[in-house]
Amino acid sequence: MHIELPEKRYYGIGEVAKAFGVNTSLIRFWEKEFDVIKPKKNAKGNRKFTPEDIKNLQFIYHLVKERGFTLEGAKIHLKEEKKQALSNFEIVNKLEDIKHQLLKIKNQL
Repeated sequence: MHIELPEKRYYGIGEVAKAFGVNTSLIRFWEKEFDVIKPKKNAKGNRKFTPEDIKNLQFIYHLVKERGFTLEGAKIHLKEEKKQALSNFEIVNKLEDIKHQLLKIKNQL
């Protein structure tokens, strides 16, 4: 899945949910279920997600929504193979970004 977010230090839950095409409640649920997602909270209690949180959310989204993992299966996969799986996911994600950029260029020709 290719998500487009401007490069920032922090993202609000609304813009994160919109980028993933899901409800904010799902993002909050995943935050409770997966300990790798640790958004900062401001004085009002609003969540502020870091780029690292976004990367972890992308990986969780990939496992659950695209590959059909159960939540428990995704948790186990994250714990057992996080480093290798995340590395592979990042490579695929970068290749998809390159493809997206090339298609953009092609359409401009």
